[in-house]
Amino acid sequence: MKNTGDAIHVALTFDDAFWAPAYATMRSVCVATDRKADLVFHLLNLGLTPAHRKDLDAISEEFGATLVYHPLEGTDLLGERISRLPAVKTRRLHNIVYARLFIQHLLPADAERVIYLDCDVIVRTPIEHLAEMDMAGRTIAAVQQPERFKQAGGRDLREFKAISMARPYFNAGVMLIDLARYRQVDIVGVLLDRVPADQIGRLYYDQDIINIVFADDIFELDSRWNLQNPETSHEAFNPLIVHYSGSIKPWALKPNVAYARTYRHTMTNKLFYRYWRYRVVRATKRAFGLA
Repeated sequence: MKNTGDAIHVALTFDDAFWAPAYATMRSVCVATDRKADLVFHLLNLGLTPAHRKDLDAISEEFGATLVYHPLEGTDLLGERISRLPAVKTRRLHNIVYARLFIQHLLPADAERVIYLDCDVIVRTPIEHLAEMDMAGRTIAAVQQPERFKQAGGRDLREFKAISMARPYFNAGVMLIDLARYRQVDIVGVLLDRVPADQIGRLYYDQDIINIVFADDIFELDSRWNLQNPETSHEAFNPLIVHYSGSIKPWALKPNVAYARTYRHTMTNKLFYRYWRYRVVRATKRAFGLA
């Protein structure tokens, strides 16, 4: 693993079902920069099969980037550490979303910064421009959630005492993290101090937690660094990072989203169609109770 000041650390979290989107995200980072050999991808993964890991290894073979696998089975990252946090019960999400809260325990001590990326993201600009950005002394840099009122207030915009709708609310799918500052924060401890026990269940998982724990400590990035739920008309904004945060994902066979063809070619046609078939088989097995 690179331990020099030239390394650009990027972290992703995913389970085996999202190996191909993780590949596409990493490949987009590599394609968009001339500093490919400086890239160090930290892959916080769960249940990754040898065959899918081989697909991911192709990133190193094609671009010379470094891949560091962090298998989470058998660690306390998704065990006791999150036992007091709301259990993730939706089909779209998994308890692995909490792993990003604790990446400081997995990355090397000499890593000063890390860029966290969701796996439904493609990068369209040199990632070092984000990695080396002035954070104005804040711990995290992120983009506001466009629908922050709904995200913070839920149905009927009912105020959640721990999250004020009068304050900025940030999306956690793209973040630049100052690890030296981040390591000093007891995230679960601060959360439990700030949120009454009877309100913990209202949290929108890790994203609410980040907004509560790091309130007033998040540097706001321009929205082009995390263009969320992008439609084709949004291509006119020339986004730097595209985040398919809505329900329609670019790995659908005919997705009506921005840069759909670019996404397919980034994943590569071969893997794109193999992943599509994988998802069809998986959905069929679920429908008949076989998975």
